[in-house]
Parts: sequence; C-alpha cells; structure tokens
Amino acid sequence: MSGDFRGGEAAVVRLAGGVPLRAALTVADPLAWLALDICVRTVDWYRPGSLPQWEHTAPLPAGAASFDEPRLALALCHRDGRIRERAVRQAAAYPGLLPLLVIRASDWAEPARERARALLRDLLDVESAVALTPLTLLVGRRDRGDAAVGLLGEILRRSPRERLCALFGHADRDVRRFAYRLAVEERLLTPAELARTASRDEDAVVQTLCGEAAVAAGDPSMGAPDDDVLTPLLAARSPRVRAIGVTALRRAGRPAQGEEFLADRGRTPRTARATAADPR
Repeated sequence: MSGDFRGGEAAVVRLAGGVPLRAALTVADPLAWLALDICVRTVDWYRPGSLPQWEHTAPLPAGAASFDEPRLALALCHRDGRIRERAVRQAAAYPGLLPLLVIRASDWAEPARERARALLRDLLDVESAVALTPLTLLVGRRDRGDAAVGLLGEILRRSPRERLCALFGHADRDVRRFAYRLAVEERLLTPAELARTASRDEDAVVQTLCGEAAVAAGDPSMGAPDDDVLTPLLAARSPRVRAIGVTALRRAGRPAQGEEFLADRGRTPRTARATAADPR
C-alpha cells in the first residue's frame, strides 16, 4: 500500500495546484481514490496541531460558495466533516467525482454520509454503477459501507443482462463473485451457461456457486440435469466442479453413469462417488 499512498500524496499536491482531475490521478483505479481520500487528511502527527501539507500552500478559501473540480475533490475528502458535507452538495455538477461520493457514503459523519447516499441514488445509472463496482465493493468492507453496495445491487438487478455480463470477466475476483451472485439470484443465465462458467472460472467460489446453481435450476422430475449441464461439470479441471456433477447423478438415482469417472484422481469426486455407491 505504501506505493498507493505515495501516489495519493502526489495526487493531492496536483489537485491543490489546480491540475484537472484526470491528470492528477488514475481515475480508473479504485485504490487511487481511496489513497486520495486518506492523503488529503494526512498530517505530521509528531507536530501537534499541524495541518496537511497542502493546506499550508493552497488552503481552501474560507467561506467559498463553490469550488472548481480539483478543489472540490479536496473538499470532499477534507478533515472537517462540515466541509465534506458542503462539498457533497456541490458534487452533482461534476460526474467525475462520483467515486468520492461512493466513499463519502460510508463517511463517519452522518450529515455527509446521508447526503452522499441520497445523491448517489439520484445520480447513479447502469453505466456508472458498472464502472464503480470495484470501488463500491472495496468501500463495502468498511463500517457503514453496506448502503453503497446495496444501491449497486439494486441498479444492476434492473440493468440489461449484457451490462452485468461485462463484469463476469473482470480481473478482480470479488467483482466476478458479486456479478455471478446477482446473475444466479435473478436467473439471468441458463443452466448450461452456469455449468460452463463453473468449469472455466479459476475461482473456487464462482465454481461452486455456478455449478450448484446449474444443477439446482433443472427440473427435478426429469432426473439428472441435461447433458449440456453435466458434460462441462464432469469434464471440468476442478475436482470441486466434477464432484457437483457426480453428486447430481447420485441424487437422480443414476450413480452408474458416474462409472467413467472412477479413475478420477481428484479427492473430492472420489468422495462424491463413494457416497453414491453407498446405499445408506
């Protein structure tokens, strides 16, 4: 994190000097926003009563009615909760500052926090919600961060399927997990699509989530799931996913169809097969 904080300190200096937001920090990086939020308030703790360095050289004008975008970014992260709250009121005019509103939605100062949440509800659309998903999930780990995550879920549940699908291949596994949970809850993917995802994704949580959902989505009266579900599950590289397929055959009363997987060296499929062979 030290490198991220150094980047945050540099971004603060640039913003205090009037550098435009997109030139001051990497706006696509959620960690850059979190570092900015922290570094705006960083002080030399060994000097009692000291101010953040940028406030010595470029303090926010006292009593200013409004700020330009770089200064408003600083105000949104200011050590004084009253300044943060006033800044939130002005943020609607600057879409580029939406990430800071997401952060302020978990603010420890209630007036700033509640105003940020209300404004996010008005401003967030599907496109911005998708773009802000990685940051929102990071903020969700904080105290009072659940409201922003809840709002994100509301928006994405109403979004066209293809917009949520854009998150399925995200590099951040927490983003993929979040997107697939929504997809399973809203039944946006077919059992075959879920099975293929379980067989291909490298993350154990996504594998289990999608594999079990693929099996559960079938019609129980039809016995085991269709081949377009079973085949990718049983052929998956992950023993965990293969075990889901074998278990589906057992529950359908067709354990013999798992015979070809008896040579499977994975411990989890072996355990599932042993259970299938034991009538107890």
